[in-house]
Amino acid sequence: MTVIHHPRVAWDAARVIVESVHDEQLFSWVRQELGGLLGSAAQAALTETRDRLRRDGDARVPVEAGLWRVRLEDLLRDRPELAGQVSSFTAVAIGLLRARGA
Repeated sequence: MTVIHHPRVAWDAARVIVESVHDEQLFSWVRQELGGLLGSAAQAALTETRDRLRRDGDARVPVEAGLWRVRLEDLLRDRPELAGQVSSFTAVAIGLLRARGA
């Protein structure tokens, strides 16, 4: 039996989200994948995150990462069955970030 640590899953996914903003193609993939998993409200929130980071710069990265960590932790508390899918998404996204040199 595999134990999934939800706070770690949320933190890793949040970091991937903010790191993907600088690569439009990767961000589009992140937005599509998470939107498919979490719904259209998540897609809209991702777009807002991208827009704020572009407008306010990298100084806002910790704030946005924190917002997403909390949002994802709350989601996983309510829907723990999504933890494996969010974790898989994060693993793929990390691979894509590394491949792109982001």
